Amino acid sequence: MCGAELHALPDGVQRVAAFLQARGHAQLPIMLDGAARTAQQAADALGVELGQIAKSIVFRRKVDDVAVMVVTSGDQRVDERKVEALVCMDGQRLGRADAEFVKAKTGFSIGGVSPVAHATPVVLLIDQSLLRFTEVWAAAGHPNAVFRLSAEELVGLSGAPLVDAAVAPILASGDMARAIEKMAAGALAVERSPAGSSIASPCISICRIQADTGLCEGCFRTIPEITAWSRADEADKRQIWGVIAQRAVQQSCT
Repeated sequence: MCGAELHALPDGVQRVAAFLQARGHAQLPIMLDGAARTAQQAADALGVELGQIAKSIVFRRKVDDVAVMVVTSGDQRVDERKVEALVCMDGQRLGRADAEFVKAKTGFSIGGVSPVAHATPVVLLIDQSLLRFTEVWAAAGHPNAVFRLSAEELVGLSGAPLVDAAVAPILASGDMARAIEKMAAGALAVERSPAGSSIASPCISICRIQADTGLCEGCFRTIPEITAWSRADEADKRQIWGVIAQRAVQQSCT
Protein backbone atom coordinates (compact mmCIF):
# COMPACT_ATOMS: atom_id res chain seq x y z
CA MET A 1 0.00 0.00 0.00
CA CYS A 2 1.58 3.27 -1.13
CA GLY A 3 1.58 6.50 0.88
CA ALA A 4 -1.19 8.09 -1.18
CA GLU A 5 -3.47 5.08 -0.73
CA LEU A 6 -2.77 5.02 3.00
CA HIS A 7 -3.65 8.70 3.48
CA ALA A 8 -6.94 8.18 1.61
CA LEU A 9 -8.15 5.81 4.34
CA PRO A 10 -10.07 6.88 7.47
CA ASP A 11 -7.80 7.83 10.38
CA GLY A 12 -8.42 4.64 12.37
CA VAL A 13 -7.70 2.44 9.37
CA GLN A 14 -4.51 4.39 8.68
CA ARG A 15 -3.33 3.63 12.21
CA VAL A 16 -4.04 -0.10 11.82
CA ALA A 17 -2.41 -0.19 8.38
CA ALA A 18 0.71 1.55 9.69
CA PHE A 19 0.89 -0.89 12.62
CA LEU A 20 0.66 -3.89 10.26
CA GLN A 21 3.17 -2.44 7.81
CA ALA A 22 5.68 -1.78 10.57
CA ARG A 23 5.50 -5.43 11.61
CA GLY A 24 5.71 -6.83 8.09
CA HIS A 25 2.19 -8.23 7.95
CA ALA A 26 1.36 -8.75 4.28
CA GLN A 27 -2.44 -8.50 4.54
CA LEU A 28 -3.31 -4.83 4.96
CA PRO A 29 -6.84 -3.49 5.63
CA ILE A 30 -9.46 -3.56 2.90
CA MET A 31 -12.59 -1.42 2.74
CA LEU A 32 -15.90 -3.24 2.31
CA ASP A 33 -18.73 -1.79 0.25
CA GLY A 34 -21.06 -1.72 3.26
CA ALA A 35 -20.73 -1.47 7.02
CA ALA A 36 -19.80 -4.57 9.00
CA ARG A 37 -20.59 -3.41 12.53
CA THR A 38 -21.56 -6.94 13.62
CA ALA A 39 -19.75 -10.24 13.14
CA GLN A 40 -22.64 -11.54 11.03
CA GLN A 41 -22.55 -8.52 8.72
CA ALA A 42 -18.80 -8.96 8.26
CA ALA A 43 -19.16 -12.70 7.57
CA ASP A 44 -21.91 -12.06 5.02
CA ALA A 45 -19.87 -9.36 3.26
CA LEU A 46 -16.76 -11.56 3.07
CA GLY A 47 -18.55 -14.83 2.31
CA VAL A 48 -16.94 -16.66 5.24
CA GLU A 49 -18.16 -18.54 8.31
CA LEU A 50 -19.36 -16.48 11.26
CA GLY A 51 -16.65 -18.04 13.43
CA GLN A 52 -13.95 -16.65 11.12
CA ILE A 53 -14.77 -13.12 12.23
CA ALA A 54 -12.48 -12.10 15.09
CA LYS A 55 -14.79 -9.90 17.13
CA SER A 56 -13.49 -7.68 19.91
CA ILE A 57 -15.42 -7.45 23.19
CA VAL A 58 -14.34 -4.67 25.55
CA PHE A 59 -14.84 -4.54 29.33
CA ARG A 60 -13.88 -1.91 31.91
CA ARG A 61 -11.81 -3.14 34.86
CA LYS A 62 -13.36 -1.19 37.72
CA VAL A 63 -10.37 -1.08 40.05
CA ASP A 64 -8.12 0.89 37.67
CA ASP A 65 -10.40 1.89 34.77
CA VAL A 66 -8.30 -0.12 32.29
CA ALA A 67 -9.88 -1.54 29.14
CA VAL A 68 -9.91 -5.33 28.93
CA MET A 69 -10.42 -6.64 25.40
CA VAL A 70 -11.25 -10.22 24.46
CA VAL A 71 -10.89 -11.22 20.81
CA THR A 72 -13.04 -14.26 20.07
CA SER A 73 -14.76 -16.02 17.20
CA GLY A 74 -17.93 -14.43 15.87
CA ASP A 75 -19.97 -17.50 16.79
CA GLN A 76 -18.86 -17.51 20.44
CA ARG A 77 -20.00 -15.65 23.56
CA VAL A 78 -17.47 -14.35 26.07
CA ASP A 79 -17.74 -15.69 29.63
CA GLU A 80 -17.25 -12.61 31.81
CA ARG A 81 -16.46 -14.69 34.90
CA LYS A 82 -13.66 -16.50 33.06
CA VAL A 83 -12.23 -13.16 32.00
CA GLU A 84 -12.45 -11.79 35.55
CA ALA A 85 -10.53 -14.82 36.81
CA LEU A 86 -7.78 -14.06 34.30
CA VAL A 87 -7.40 -10.29 34.72
CA CYS A 88 -8.79 -9.36 38.15
CA MET A 89 -7.55 -9.93 41.67
CA ASP A 90 -9.83 -11.55 44.25
CA GLY A 91 -13.04 -9.61 44.66
CA GLN A 92 -12.41 -7.27 41.75
CA ARG A 93 -14.93 -7.07 38.95
CA LEU A 94 -15.32 -6.07 35.34
CA GLY A 95 -17.91 -3.54 34.24
CA ARG A 96 -19.62 -2.60 31.03
CA ALA A 97 -17.70 -0.48 28.56
CA ASP A 98 -19.86 2.16 26.91
CA ALA A 99 -19.13 3.72 23.51
CA GLU A 100 -17.32 6.70 25.03
CA PHE A 101 -15.03 4.48 27.12
CA VAL A 102 -14.25 2.20 24.14
CA LYS A 103 -13.40 5.16 21.92
CA ALA A 104 -11.21 6.82 24.56
CA LYS A 105 -9.25 3.69 25.44
CA THR A 106 -8.87 2.00 22.04
CA GLY A 107 -9.16 4.97 19.68
CA PHE A 108 -11.82 3.14 17.70
CA SER A 109 -15.61 3.36 17.68
CA ILE A 110 -17.77 0.33 18.45
CA GLY A 111 -18.32 -1.63 15.25
CA GLY A 112 -14.77 -1.06 14.03
CA VAL A 113 -12.59 -1.88 17.07
CA SER A 114 -9.32 -3.41 15.90
CA PRO A 115 -7.43 -5.96 18.04
CA VAL A 116 -4.22 -3.98 17.41
CA ALA A 117 -2.97 -0.37 17.23
CA HIS A 118 -4.84 0.91 20.28
CA ALA A 119 -4.69 4.50 21.47
CA THR A 120 -3.80 3.45 25.03
CA PRO A 121 -2.48 0.20 26.54
CA VAL A 122 -5.25 -2.37 26.99
CA VAL A 123 -5.32 -5.81 28.58
CA LEU A 124 -5.76 -8.06 25.55
CA LEU A 125 -6.81 -11.73 25.54
CA ILE A 126 -7.26 -13.97 22.50
CA ASP A 127 -9.80 -16.76 22.77
CA GLN A 128 -8.65 -20.19 21.62
CA SER A 129 -11.83 -20.67 19.56
CA LEU A 130 -10.11 -18.75 16.74
CA LEU A 131 -7.67 -21.64 16.32
CA ARG A 132 -10.39 -23.60 14.52
CA PHE A 133 -9.73 -21.65 11.33
CA THR A 134 -6.76 -21.28 8.99
CA GLU A 135 -7.65 -17.63 8.44
CA VAL A 136 -9.78 -15.11 10.29
CA TRP A 137 -10.84 -11.51 9.65
CA ALA A 138 -10.64 -8.68 12.17
CA ALA A 139 -11.97 -5.12 12.24
CA ALA A 140 -9.42 -2.57 11.07
CA GLY A 141 -10.44 0.63 12.84
CA HIS A 142 -13.63 1.43 10.92
CA PRO A 143 -17.03 -0.33 10.45
CA ASN A 144 -16.22 -0.85 6.74
CA ALA A 145 -12.61 -1.99 7.20
CA VAL A 146 -11.21 -5.47 7.90
CA PHE A 147 -7.91 -7.30 7.57
CA ARG A 148 -7.00 -10.97 7.18
CA LEU A 149 -4.66 -13.04 9.33
CA SER A 150 -4.45 -16.28 11.28
CA ALA A 151 -5.01 -16.71 15.01
CA GLU A 152 -1.31 -17.48 15.39
CA GLU A 153 -0.41 -14.26 13.58
CA LEU A 154 -2.76 -12.31 15.83
CA VAL A 155 -0.99 -13.72 18.89
CA GLY A 156 2.36 -12.75 17.37
CA LEU A 157 1.29 -9.25 16.34
CA SER A 158 -0.37 -8.39 19.63
CA GLY A 159 1.76 -10.32 22.11
CA ALA A 160 -1.50 -11.30 23.86
CA PRO A 161 -1.99 -14.67 25.56
CA LEU A 162 -4.19 -17.39 24.12
CA VAL A 163 -6.91 -18.26 26.65
CA ASP A 164 -10.23 -20.01 27.12
CA ALA A 165 -12.64 -17.07 27.46
CA ALA A 166 -15.80 -18.33 25.74
CA VAL A 167 -18.96 -19.67 27.31
CA ALA A 168 -18.62 -23.44 27.44
CA PRO A 169 -21.21 -25.26 25.33
CA ILE A 170 -23.68 -27.51 27.11
CA LEU A 171 -23.07 -30.93 25.59
CA ALA A 172 -26.15 -33.03 24.94
CA SER A 173 -25.92 -36.67 25.94
CA GLY A 174 -25.23 -37.81 22.39
CA ASP A 175 -22.71 -35.13 21.42
CA MET A 176 -19.62 -37.06 22.51
CA ALA A 177 -20.82 -40.18 20.72
CA ARG A 178 -21.39 -38.18 17.54
CA ALA A 179 -17.94 -36.57 17.84
CA ILE A 180 -16.32 -40.00 18.23
CA GLU A 181 -18.23 -41.34 15.23
CA LYS A 182 -17.35 -38.34 13.06
CA MET A 183 -13.65 -38.39 13.94
CA ALA A 184 -13.41 -42.14 13.37
CA ALA A 185 -15.07 -41.78 9.96
CA GLY A 186 -12.83 -38.84 9.06
CA ALA A 187 -9.69 -40.75 10.02
CA LEU A 188 -10.78 -43.72 7.89
CA ALA A 189 -11.45 -41.43 4.91
CA VAL A 190 -7.98 -39.89 5.24
CA GLU A 191 -6.37 -43.33 5.53
CA ARG A 192 -8.06 -44.44 2.31
CA SER A 193 -7.41 -41.21 0.37
CA PRO A 194 -4.68 -41.28 -2.32
CA ALA A 195 -1.37 -39.51 -1.80
CA GLY A 196 -1.47 -35.86 -2.79
CA SER A 197 -5.17 -35.43 -2.08
CA SER A 198 -6.43 -32.57 0.09
CA ILE A 199 -6.58 -33.52 3.78
CA ALA A 200 -9.71 -32.21 5.50
CA SER A 201 -9.38 -30.35 8.78
CA PRO A 202 -10.64 -32.29 11.83
CA CYS A 203 -12.25 -29.13 13.22
CA ILE A 204 -15.99 -29.24 13.98
CA SER A 205 -18.31 -26.78 15.70
CA ILE A 206 -17.29 -27.74 19.25
CA CYS A 207 -13.94 -26.22 20.22
CA ARG A 208 -13.37 -26.55 23.94
CA ILE A 209 -10.36 -28.02 25.72
CA GLN A 210 -11.10 -30.56 28.46
CA ALA A 211 -9.22 -29.69 31.64
CA ASP A 212 -8.54 -33.33 32.56
CA THR A 213 -7.26 -34.55 29.18
CA GLY A 214 -6.04 -31.40 27.43
CA LEU A 215 -7.98 -32.47 24.34
CA CYS A 216 -10.66 -30.64 22.38
CA GLU A 217 -14.09 -32.13 23.04
CA GLY A 218 -14.89 -32.12 19.33
CA CYS A 219 -11.76 -33.20 17.46
CA PHE A 220 -9.60 -34.77 20.22
CA ARG A 221 -6.56 -32.59 19.46
CA THR A 222 -4.34 -30.65 21.84
CA ILE A 223 -3.90 -26.87 21.48
CA PRO A 224 -0.41 -27.29 19.92
CA GLU A 225 -1.86 -29.74 17.38
CA ILE A 226 -4.69 -27.35 16.52
CA THR A 227 -2.22 -24.47 16.17
CA ALA A 228 0.16 -26.50 13.99
CA TRP A 229 -2.51 -27.68 11.53
CA SER A 230 -2.30 -24.70 9.16
CA ARG A 231 1.49 -25.18 8.82
CA ALA A 232 1.46 -28.98 8.55
CA ASP A 233 2.25 -30.78 5.28
CA GLU A 234 0.27 -33.76 3.96
CA ALA A 235 2.31 -36.34 5.87
CA ASP A 236 1.95 -34.47 9.16
CA LYS A 237 -1.81 -34.06 8.65
CA ARG A 238 -2.19 -37.78 8.00
CA GLN A 239 -0.23 -38.50 11.15
CA ILE A 240 -2.46 -36.17 13.21
CA TRP A 241 -5.55 -37.94 11.85
CA GLY A 242 -4.00 -41.26 12.89
CA VAL A 243 -3.54 -39.97 16.43
CA ILE A 244 -7.13 -38.68 16.43
CA ALA A 245 -8.38 -42.14 15.44
CA GLN A 246 -6.53 -43.68 18.39
CA ARG A 247 -7.94 -41.12 20.78
CA ALA A 248 -11.48 -41.60 19.45
CA VAL A 249 -11.18 -45.31 20.26
CA GLN A 250 -9.92 -44.48 23.75
CA GLN A 251 -12.81 -42.03 24.30
CA SER A 252 -15.34 -44.66 23.21
CA CYS A 253 -13.98 -47.02 25.85
CA THR A 254 -14.28 -44.56 28.75
